Amino acid sequence: MKGKYYIITLGCQKNEYDSQLISALLKSCGYEKTEEITETDILVINTCSIRDKADVKVYGRLGQYRELKKLKPNLITIVSGCLAQKDGKKLLGRFPNVNIVVGPRNISSIPYLVEYVQRTGKRRALCELGDMNFEVMPVDRDRSFSAWIPVTEGCDNRCTYCIVPYVRGAMVSRPLEHIMKEAEEFVNSGGLEITLLGQNVNAYGKDKPEYGSFNDILKKINNLKGIERIRFMSPHPANFDDKFVETMASLEHVCRHIHLPLQSGDDTILRRMGRRYTTQDYASIVEKLRQAMPEIAITTDIIVGFPGETNEQFENTMSFVKQMNFDGAFMFAYSEREGTPAVKINPSVPPQERLDRLNKLIEMQNNITFEKHKKLEGSEALVLVETLSKKDGEFVTGKTDKKTVVNFTGDSSLIGKIVKVKLEKAFTWGFMGKFISD
Repeated sequence: MKGKYYIITLGCQKNEYDSQLISALLKSCGYEKTEEITETDILVINTCSIRDKADVKVYGRLGQYRELKKLKPNLITIVSGCLAQKDGKKLLGRFPNVNIVVGPRNISSIPYLVEYVQRTGKRRALCELGDMNFEVMPVDRDRSFSAWIPVTEGCDNRCTYCIVPYVRGAMVSRPLEHIMKEAEEFVNSGGLEITLLGQNVNAYGKDKPEYGSFNDILKKINNLKGIERIRFMSPHPANFDDKFVETMASLEHVCRHIHLPLQSGDDTILRRMGRRYTTQDYASIVEKLRQAMPEIAITTDIIVGFPGETNEQFENTMSFVKQMNFDGAFMFAYSEREGTPAVKINPSVPPQERLDRLNKLIEMQNNITFEKHKKLEGSEALVLVETLSKKDGEFVTGKTDKKTVVNFTGDSSLIGKIVKVKLEKAFTWGFMGKFISD
C-alpha cells in the first residue's frame, strides 16, 4: 500500500463521475481511500467554475489546506475539474501548496503526474483540451445500484453567460460501444439505475453521425435485462424533436421526469443569452411532453438579473414560469464569468436587484411545487432507497421515478431496493412517507 487519498467533489454530476474515475485510478496504483482528511497522502479537490461563488469556495479551501501541508510536507495536493482548466498554471503560482493542476480531459494522466511529483519534487499543470480518452476505465462508484454514465463531453452551444465550453471544450460524442459496455457491466453487476450525462445529451451524435442518436442509446439501455430506471441530464430545448418525445414515452424504464433548462421566460433575454429558441418553442415542447406522458414531472433552470434585464422582462419570466407550472426549478442570480460575452452586455443589473428578483421567483416556484406535492398526498409511489437520512438514522431517503425526494421510517437493509411507499405528508422539498412493501 502506497498511502491514502481523500477526494473533495464540488459541482455537477459530471464532476461526481470524474471523481469516481480518479478514485479508481488511485486505487489501481495501490492507494487506499480515507474518510479522514488528516490521514491523507494525496488530497484531490475536483472543482466547479460555473459561477464566481464556486471559484471563491475553492480558493478558500486551498488557503485552509496550507496548514495541512505544514503538518504533512510530503502531501500531494491535486486540483482537478473546471476551475483547474480555467486557471491552469495560475493556481500553482497562487497556491504553493498545490502540486498538480489537471483539466477534465487529462484525468487519466493523474497516476503519471503523481509519480512525476514524487520522483522530481517538481509541480505540474496539465490542462489540454485535446482529444478525449473514451476507453472504458474502472469507476469507483459510491453506490452499487446507481451509476452516472457520460455520453458526451464538452459543449458547442456557447451560451453567452456560460464558461463551460471554455473549460470543457467542444462537444465530443462518446462511442456507442463504450457507453454500452459500461452500462452492461454495471447492470450485470446488479445495478438498477443509470443516469446518462452530458451538457446537451440530445445533441449526441451530431459530431459523429455514425454513432447514432441519443434515442438509440435510450433504446439499447432500456433493453438491458435488470435495468429499472434510466435518467438523463440535461437535454437542450433547441435539440428537441418529436421523435425524441415519442422514444421517451415508448420506453418503460425511462423515468417520467425531465430536466429541461429554460433560463429565461423573456424572448429578448433568451436571444442575448444565445439560447436559440423562443418561449413559444419551449412551451410547445412542454405541451408535447405532457400530451405523450401526462404523468411526467418537468423541472428547469432559471437565471434572473441577466445583463440588461428590465423589470418588465423579469415579470415576463415570472408569468411564463407560472404558465409552465414546473414541478421544481434550480434558480440563480446571474453571476459574471470573465471571458464570456455576457460580461460586456450593458447595463448590468445591480446585485441587490438580482437577489430581490431571485427571492421573488423562488417564493412563487416553491408555492407551485408545494401545491403540486399536496395533490399527491395519500397516493402510493415506488421509491429507490438511496441512503439513511442525514438528520435521523431511523429514516431512509430515496426518490420516485419523477425524482421526488421521499423520507420514511426504515433501516439500511432497504438501501438499493425499490419499495412501495405511501406519500403521507407533502413539503416543498418532497414527502414524508410510510413504507408499504418491497
